[in-house]
Amino acid sequence: MNFRYVFNTVSLILKYISVVMLVPCICALIFKEYNACIPFVAASVLSYLLSILTKGKEKSGVDINNINRGETLAIVLFAWILFSLVSSVTFLYFGLKPVDALFESVSGVTTTGATILTDFSLYPKTMFFWRSFSQWLGGMGILVLFIAILPQFAIAGRQMFFAESPGASSTESRLTPRIRQTAAVLWGIYFVLTLLEIGILIYAGMPVFDSVCNSLSSLSGGGFSPAEESIIQYGNYKFFWIIAVFMFLSGMNFALQYKIYIKRNFLALFKDDEFKLYFMVVTGFTILIAITLTTHHIYPVKKAIESAFFQVVSIITTTGFASVDYNQWNLRAKLLLFLLMFTGASIGSASGGVKLLRIVFIFKYLKRQISKIYHPNGVYPIKINRVIVNEDIVKEMVSFVMFYYAIFAISAVILVYLEQNTVTGLSSAIASLGNVGPGFGSIGPMGNYSSLHTISKLIFIINMLIGRLELVPFLALLHPDFWSFKKINNLQKKTTI
Repeated sequence: MNFRYVFNTVSLILKYISVVMLVPCICALIFKEYNACIPFVAASVLSYLLSILTKGKEKSGVDINNINRGETLAIVLFAWILFSLVSSVTFLYFGLKPVDALFESVSGVTTTGATILTDFSLYPKTMFFWRSFSQWLGGMGILVLFIAILPQFAIAGRQMFFAESPGASSTESRLTPRIRQTAAVLWGIYFVLTLLEIGILIYAGMPVFDSVCNSLSSLSGGGFSPAEESIIQYGNYKFFWIIAVFMFLSGMNFALQYKIYIKRNFLALFKDDEFKLYFMVVTGFTILIAITLTTHHIYPVKKAIESAFFQVVSIITTTGFASVDYNQWNLRAKLLLFLLMFTGASIGSASGGVKLLRIVFIFKYLKRQISKIYHPNGVYPIKINRVIVNEDIVKEMVSFVMFYYAIFAISAVILVYLEQNTVTGLSSAIASLGNVGPGFGSIGPMGNYSSLHTISKLIFIINMLIGRLELVPFLALLHPDFWSFKKINNLQKKTTI
């Protein structure tokens, strides 16, 4: 690995992050919260200084378009970690302890939505805007945004695009001949849907500031709200349904939405295996939970359906918004929500988790392995959307799911031990790894993560980053070549000589 390529590219990313960090100052000026500009200016300056420190010499002749896959993974990993660290400076200014500030920052940029805040009245609107805006940037991917608008990533952008969103296959995500145009198309759809939700919420009566923040958080699958009690606090079912619909859209593959909105190919919905499963899971779990809530006399039928649909969509898209306190539901209803935390929505969407397409694949893979018991010489290709899956992708899928649930199991055991509570430990492990946010027990929709052990919070920070970047950059850390900077550079010098 050539560290000059890595740090020159990270330097460029940090330079533009320094610009992004100034956006909340607009909100501070609008609401006359002038002091609230200070942390964002400081974070911007820090990001710019880091970009200078990480930049190589101009005469070194480093071309970022020459980076390989390993270097790309390193760039994505370091960029997200440094973005989280820079963002945490803003929370330090507002009185959070270092670990809590980093937790809140990572929870924002990874669109997890878990919080350690206990009293929202202590903080200015500018901070709440940044929480939602950072989720919006993380939902589609800040590197994907830079690829869309910066010509410097004309070639290297392709590798960075798939390194930041490894679940999106090149065949499905290359909507246009150039990856920069593809990134622009995806961000364009994302941006327009966000504006549409903001407008509809304002028209329905939600305050403008709340409409902006809740829209940024729902389209990104984030879940941060300026309301302390999440969406419950508004007590308006018009808002619940509007937000639920846009959360559902955030859980759809944006490449599929491009085919529908831009290409007018409405039949694509019925041909997509993952969307059909997504729709069936949402519908099925909504019906099951609604029946459970009604038969146990928790809610009347109408409220049971509304609450069930909102929470099913919120959990499967890993948004984490709450229209009711589902901690008060009976065990069966909570168990169904808990199962949804292990799935996620669609690949190529803003949701976290394993993603439904991988679950479809695993069932097809298991079916093939069972068939091979009886017919070992038989050929059983696995098809997704009527296309045969390459065997290399088969191995990648199996490895991903295996490592994902292994990380969940290890972190869950440690968290149960640290917190001395099985419900909190299990639900917080999957809620952080799946970027869901709230779990059950003390970290339920009306709770927060503030009282948990410091080591637990550090585990959550790692889990949230792993979940958002879908393992691959972190697995690359385990390979010796990831760290062999000197060896490769020396080899390059000898080759030059």
